Amino acid sequence: MSKSFDDILAKLKTAGRKKLSVAYAQDEHVLEAVKLAHEKGIADAILVGDEAKIREICAQIGMNPDDYEIINETDMEAAATTAVGLVHDGKADIYMKGSLDSKTFLKSVLNKEVGLRTGRPLSHVCVFEIPGIDRLLFLTDVAFMPYPTLEDKKVIIEYTVNVARACGVDMPKVAPLAAVEVVNPKMPVTVEADELTKACERGEIANCIVDGPLSMDLAIDPEASKFKPGAESRKIVGDADILLFPDIHAGNLVYKTIVRLATVKNGNILTGTKAPVILTSRSDSVDVKLNSIALAAVVAEDLKSGQL
Repeated sequence: MSKSFDDILAKLKTAGRKKLSVAYAQDEHVLEAVKLAHEKGIADAILVGDEAKIREICAQIGMNPDDYEIINETDMEAAATTAVGLVHDGKADIYMKGSLDSKTFLKSVLNKEVGLRTGRPLSHVCVFEIPGIDRLLFLTDVAFMPYPTLEDKKVIIEYTVNVARACGVDMPKVAPLAAVEVVNPKMPVTVEADELTKACERGEIANCIVDGPLSMDLAIDPEASKFKPGAESRKIVGDADILLFPDIHAGNLVYKTIVRLATVKNGNILTGTKAPVILTSRSDSVDVKLNSIALAAVVAEDLKSGQL
């Protein structure tokens, strides 16, 4: 089981290099991450964008552009369409956002002719390596689906379980989070969390353990169980792998609190697509982008082997 991003990188050493297709690739942090992924044997890349600007950035960061295929396309939308088409056609395994806005990038993902749409909802998974926690934490959805319904949450769990299993977590524990651990009809989030738990018990949600509603402390801190009546009978007692948030506000607030107040490693991936999609912010560090490539690569490997 991968307990860190170093473990994920080690796991990738036994897999073949994946191929990245980068849309509008003239972004310094993206190219630095691509360079590191190449050097670590994780992935090679096809860089689609303004070739002159790409080569200029390569010179600045000590990156040899001759190690990569470059497709010159100076128009942003055309670059995105070309880059996503490479993944759609099987010429690349992973689609990555470069120096373009998220709206244009997502438009290309959903392109009916050459995109990666599946007809199912899209969701977002963030993976954290946090000091003091002996495993990776998978947070969802913190950036994409605003107000997931009960059925949406079942889909989100399915997607996130697949990502966790690709990272080596065979039977991930899923905590549908709420403010309390009891079902209260006046708090719909708790009712839905209970429904998800029962759905898993009926076999409608596979390859995981769901136990909710759970408060955040009981989900991630074993010590919290000492102060929670009945906690010893729960399936999850401070050892959740997946934190399922009730809506984007809760998820995004927790995500930003962690990244601003703690020294952590994290990576992100968009799910619900035909191939792994890396949708990071321009402000994300090189490390976040590299970790996201590694995360996408293990998912791509499982897709290739038929595990997902």
